[in-house]
Amino acid sequence: MQKTTKPTALIQQASLSTLAQIEIERMILAGEISAGTKLNEASLAEMLGVSRGPVREAFRSLEETGLVRQEKNCGVYVRQISIEEADDIYEIREALDELVGRKLAKTITAVQLKELRSMVDKMEKLAEKKNVSSYSLLNLEFHDVLVKMTGNEKLLTTYRRLVKELNLYRRNSLEQQGTLPISIHEHREIVELIAAGNADAAGNMMRQHVIDSRQRMHKSHQAINVVN
Repeated sequence: MQKTTKPTALIQQASLSTLAQIEIERMILAGEISAGTKLNEASLAEMLGVSRGPVREAFRSLEETGLVRQEKNCGVYVRQISIEEADDIYEIREALDELVGRKLAKTITAVQLKELRSMVDKMEKLAEKKNVSSYSLLNLEFHDVLVKMTGNEKLLTTYRRLVKELNLYRRNSLEQQGTLPISIHEHREIVELIAAGNADAAGNMMRQHVIDSRQRMHKSHQAINVVN
């Protein structure tokens, strides 16, 4: 007779794999594990204090989100994103962000506006301190919150995958001199256009914000190539 796994054991296994996925994803997105790095199942299991099973399941989930790739007989690697693929992602984001701006201009609430303005205020304080790392994380959260506020789960899932993949192209254009004040101004303008209920202007502003980010990425890439 085949041995069956108890329901509680299945739940525990699923919970451990989820926790492993969350932590490995955090390390990848934070740059603690670099793009192109081969992931060692045994080492990660020991570090996370779990068996290799949950880590293996975490790898499968991370592959579905586009953060890692499995090579037959070679192992699991953190994906590397070329500037050409980053360009493709930005192109899709232009359309998605415009949609977000248009939708929110029609549906935004006073409570949501208060949250967005508070986030921009925090970003401004981080910019004044030149805390690029914390600013970058809050910047990602700000855009995630905007998409979440549309109430469109499919849009949110698609957007999050694109942003995670884009983050693998680790070229921090926010470090360019003078970029933070420009970024703050753009965020404030986005919020106020949404607050005004101007769907066309809000949508266009969000699209332009992505276009400007894309241009900053290319400027950063060119600067790195000159140095190298």
